[in-house]
Amino acid sequence: MALDIKGMQKTDILNYEPYTTATLFLSRCNFSCPFCHNPDLIKNHKDIPTMPEEEVFKVLDERKQWYDGVCLTGGEPTLHAELPDFLKKLKERDLLVKLDTNGTNPEMLKIIIEEKLVDYLAMDIKAPFEKYDEVTKVKTDISKIKKSVELIKNSGLDYEFRTTVIPHFHSEEDLLKIAEQCKGAKRFVLQQFRNDVPMLDKDFGQREKYLDEELVEFSEKLKEFFDEVKVKNI
Repeated sequence: MALDIKGMQKTDILNYEPYTTATLFLSRCNFSCPFCHNPDLIKNHKDIPTMPEEEVFKVLDERKQWYDGVCLTGGEPTLHAELPDFLKKLKERDLLVKLDTNGTNPEMLKIIIEEKLVDYLAMDIKAPFEKYDEVTKVKTDISKIKKSVELIKNSGLDYEFRTTVIPHFHSEEDLLKIAEQCKGAKRFVLQQFRNDVPMLDKDFGQREKYLDEELVEFSEKLKEFFDEVKVKNI
């Protein structure tokens, strides 16, 4: 079967800096985070036409002189058994590959790492491990989250862990707990919450966000835990 691709951003200069990429959006997620910015990929994915792989590769091949790589996001890409075969086709074209993941499928991550099918991994850390269910709105197997964290840290690849910071879910104490649980990682990113886009829970459009300066202050307090701490979307 072909990979269930629901959309393609043909030019993306922000997702995998400093590279120019195409970004592919895959269907389905096993989390129901209320602040998810791709709600249709979660609740209406069956109603969205699947983009044929042939169409994707036609775009990539026609524009190959402009592309450094491809980003795969979702949804949750690692839910798709077809993912490794698709990544092989990208690597055959000498494209860099960045993969976004929630870390719930370490078995799939292990495959694509060992087979050298990915160049950059970005894993979302939703909350301190003990608060995951509150944020994801599902029962989360934290042992798999922990396994993915360690797998990525020891992968030899470039990577980041990242948390979208929302006052409703994350206090300064929570961020310090996350830092302790992921300490020693190469890169940690604090992402500013955007409440001006469609979300899985429409009520989250009314939620407050931290001031940009507050996120910067948080980042300073986390620097002792990581090689690099960044703040995005401010």
